Amino acid sequence: MIPLGQYPLPTHVVAHVSDPHLLAERRLYGAIDTHETLRGAMSRLGRLEIPPQAIVFTGDLADRAEPKAYVKLREIVEPAADAIGAEVVWVMGNHDEREPYARELFGEEVTEDVTQDRVHDVSGLRVISLDTSVPGYHHGEISPAQLAWLADQLASPAEHGTLLAMHHPPIPVPMVRAAEIIELQDQHLLAEVIEGTDVRGVIAGHIHFSSYSTFAGVPVSVASSTCYLADPAPVGRLLSAVDGHQSVTMMHFYDDRVVHSVVPVPDAEEKAGYSSELMEQIEALPPAERHELLSAKDSPVWVHENALD
Repeated sequence: MIPLGQYPLPTHVVAHVSDPHLLAERRLYGAIDTHETLRGAMSRLGRLEIPPQAIVFTGDLADRAEPKAYVKLREIVEPAADAIGAEVVWVMGNHDEREPYARELFGEEVTEDVTQDRVHDVSGLRVISLDTSVPGYHHGEISPAQLAWLADQLASPAEHGTLLAMHHPPIPVPMVRAAEIIELQDQHLLAEVIEGTDVRGVIAGHIHFSSYSTFAGVPVSVASSTCYLADPAPVGRLLSAVDGHQSVTMMHFYDDRVVHSVVPVPDAEEKAGYSSELMEQIEALPPAERHELLSAKDSPVWVHENALD
């Protein structure tokens, strides 16, 4: 693979998946097959031209924290991740519980007061999984001990910087106002730890639709859910979960920036397009001819824009 424009190929590629809400054997709300939507997401990741080096799941892995749901999660995710050579990073969510989470995903026996914070090295990119869950509640918190631990981790910069993965996003949620009640508490304390460090991005989930902002001078990306979308424009509803528009977010890291791209999970019918074999011809052309072929309005590529083969 060669770059076709003015930018080099990305140094790192990370898939950001959130809120699968798996149940052991039942459909969510009796209607949504979260196993199939998660399989669809993993299938999408397997079809990407540049596969991810890591797949980060930002919480609410199991809707009711059932041990069998975590087992099912691993059965769906791990073979697909292995097939593309991607490391899997798990993050705790408010629907997860620490005891079954640690036991089924890491083989560790813990009590509910032991936060699940971990550090992963993905070819020099440090990915920190930060547990913002609160036992018995849906809002998020980060304890003073966790903040001290995080500050200690960030005291030494990583080769390619740090990606901080958490469940509760440290940003406003203006599209679903009820979510304000179960947001991350005392966000300013986290900002004090992050500001001026090598953190290149913060990723989160929780709100079930894609959203973007900044926090402590760092870009924040919130991935939607593979389970259901929280409709940001419902009619006469305080909250509306719809079985559609599920997506994941791809992150492409460059030396000076990170590009975020939303990838829908459900397939849609193609109405126009070209065979992937055309790319081989494009790559074989000199840069000037390649530019003319794809930029000129009278190029045969665009004159026959409705071609499917």
